[in-house]
Amino acid sequence: MADWLLPDWPAPPHIGAAVTTRAGGCSTAPFASWNLGGHVGDEPDRVARNRALLRQRLGLATEPLWLEQVHGCDLLECDAPPTSPPRADAAMSRQPGQVCAVLTADCLPLLICDRAGSRVAAVHAGWRGLAAGIIEKTLARFDCPGSELLVWLGPAIGPQAFEVGDEVRSLFTGLDPAAAKAFRPSPSGRWLADLYALARSRLAPWRPAFVGGGDCCTYTDSRRFFSYRRDGRTGRMASLIWIRS
Repeated sequence: MADWLLPDWPAPPHIGAAVTTRAGGCSTAPFASWNLGGHVGDEPDRVARNRALLRQRLGLATEPLWLEQVHGCDLLECDAPPTSPPRADAAMSRQPGQVCAVLTADCLPLLICDRAGSRVAAVHAGWRGLAAGIIEKTLARFDCPGSELLVWLGPAIGPQAFEVGDEVRSLFTGLDPAAAKAFRPSPSGRWLADLYALARSRLAPWRPAFVGGGDCCTYTDSRRFFSYRRDGRTGRMASLIWIRS
């Protein structure tokens, strides 16, 4: 786990959290090597071996809850694992041992817990999910003041690499004119968007006790991270959070 990301945040000691990187698994190119996504074209047995190795490395008693992510705004509240992969882009649990997880390769993962460590959530936020309010929907389900929440932003495509069109900028500025600060012109005549800044602006009204992370770029750091924008056909990292049993 030397290359994995462990959130540097003031979460209670009984909260477990980690983000995998691409190295150390058994998948081969273009999924080399620790691909945890079962939907990207990798051999199913390799994905299964990588997931088993993940559980072993983290000492997990149960399989993480793997979502069928659709860039939407659905939140799954899971106190018992479903029988089939649910379609959702965020998962929340207050059940010890239940691991919430999201898979990414440029989109922004968020890990969230309350100060007491009584509830945890993992969120998958691309620009569509951010605009649709996936962050706000998740925070609202914690049923506590924002000042009791701790948030960590995992690795996503950085503002120097995430090029979008006028329609994306217009969508965000239509929701909040201040979002214009998260966009700057690109040499191609389009816009470079800052996912981290957009997420922080969505978090700001809640005034969380802590917001950390947000200093990686999946696109430029090819050694550590998968990137869909960079490579097209590629693997997925996992961002995981759970209440230890």
